[in-house]
Amino acid sequence: MIPRIHNRGKRTIGLLAYLYGPGKYEEHTDPHLVASWDDNAPDPGRDPQATLKQLRRLLDQPVQNVDEGSRPTQHVWHLSVRNAPTDRILTDEEWADVARRMVAAAGIDDPDQGAGCRWAAVRHADDHIHIIATLVREDGYKPDLDNDAQRVQDEARRLEAELGLRRLNSGDRTAAQRPTSAERHKAERTGRTRTAREELRETVRRAVAGAANDAEFFDRLGASGLLVVRRVAPSGDLLGYKVALPSDRNKDVEPIFYAGAKLAPDLSLPRIRQRYEGQEAPDETAVGSPQPRPSQARRSATGAVWTALLVIGQDDDGAAAAQIADVGEVLDALAKTSAAHTRRELSDAAFAFERASRSHIRAERQQDRVLRQAARDLVRGGPALGRGEDGAGTAMVIDMLFFLVITAAAWHAKKGHAQQAAAAQQTAEHLRAAYRNAAVAPLSVLRERGRQLTLPLQRRYSSAMREAVPDLAQRVLDEAGWPALAATLAEAEAAGHDVVPLLAEAASRRELDTAESMSDVLVWRLRRLADLPAAAGTDSPAKGTRASTIRSRQSSVPGQGSPRQDRPAPGR
Repeated sequence: MIPRIHNRGKRTIGLLAYLYGPGKYEEHTDPHLVASWDDNAPDPGRDPQATLKQLRRLLDQPVQNVDEGSRPTQHVWHLSVRNAPTDRILTDEEWADVARRMVAAAGIDDPDQGAGCRWAAVRHADDHIHIIATLVREDGYKPDLDNDAQRVQDEARRLEAELGLRRLNSGDRTAAQRPTSAERHKAERTGRTRTAREELRETVRRAVAGAANDAEFFDRLGASGLLVVRRVAPSGDLLGYKVALPSDRNKDVEPIFYAGAKLAPDLSLPRIRQRYEGQEAPDETAVGSPQPRPSQARRSATGAVWTALLVIGQDDDGAAAAQIADVGEVLDALAKTSAAHTRRELSDAAFAFERASRSHIRAERQQDRVLRQAARDLVRGGPALGRGEDGAGTAMVIDMLFFLVITAAAWHAKKGHAQQAAAAQQTAEHLRAAYRNAAVAPLSVLRERGRQLTLPLQRRYSSAMREAVPDLAQRVLDEAGWPALAATLAEAEAAGHDVVPLLAEAASRRELDTAESMSDVLVWRLRRLADLPAAAGTDSPAKGTRASTIRSRQSSVPGQGSPRQDRPAPGR
């Protein structure tokens, strides 16, 4: 159940005409009164003798009874209450009870004192009602509407439980402002999948990702194609900004601008500055500061995400909140620079995680530079090609981001942040899909190399697996991804690593039980820990030609792990 308080108005008759009319964007079927302040109020929908003017006159009567100077400038209050498409259809009597409880919760009506405002609830569709009220009480005083939006939301949660409706998560008023119905309908008319407000929010967030100062942030905004207006004080100080899509115009063909704070609470200029406050912009033109390659940026981001995982696991809420907020920047940067086959899911992941990046816990940003630098390097590295080292590096960083997002969801749930936890879980599903797209090619190469390992090497790595992770070894050995893990062990051993302790360390980094493919997870962890290329090199020790150079704790140990027929990587 979604209650939504609309902007206040001046014309009672205008809103009534809409509620009882045919509708602008959806068909109004059988509009009629389901409840009101007075059981005998006229209903222009069902009573042929009743008129809109009669109902308007009765609703406005308390407003007209007070001195003109004491009347509210905007005296018309409007609330819509909509159920989910999957909810059962409520009866008129049930909607009437919903309306009475909503106006009581908001402070519009006070049944106990009998001194509320006049109101009416109109139903013109199966799934929702509209409530109109005039904001002068019967005793001439104005209603107390402080925090009315939160109160009706709280009442909606109670009604969902009582009426057996879909249960929505309680909010904490840190979410970005929802697009209005007019904005949504305009997007539909113009063929956009998202409203102008949502497109602007996504573009601004990508401009913020890893930015080191105001100049860089505004340069990125300009390069993105947005119309940008800066708000400057008489002293010349920059106070704020607003942005518009060039194609989004009003009836006078003027651009429709949105201030940063209207896009999201953390996109006001002061809040953006908090991210890079005290951080000097690196001199990227200096000798020794080359632009990172996309694959290098992804490998660095993988390490930064692992560092963030450790911070979130500690008992420091401010530091954890900062890391989670900066994960949003990494996701925005990764989506901006991703290859075509992962771009959609990564963009959706970044869009979903935006809600998880904010809460009432203040982010302590003194120690959160690593993730922001990772986001910066991703942007500077530019678009990935999606194959070879780029593709494998993308799979590696997505793999680690998946674990971090799941950790963020658990952290939010522990703190009672229901909407943020749900958003993080939704992000994880998009990352799961993006991972499958990114990992299939590099893992296929590794699996082919693993299948070509000599039988003694296959047995050696099976034995190493059993020694390092005895509880999980058989599950890993039975997975389709085991040959890829065996090939990675061969590369690590050729690089001089003792594979048993390396495997044990990789397995201990985070739990593995919830992974769809533990072998995939271990592949990426081992390649990072052993400093191996994300993608397999052109020359491999896997064919046995360099087996004599491989250091091992055992030269040959009977074990299991015979080659398996390859099939698509299962992902997470």
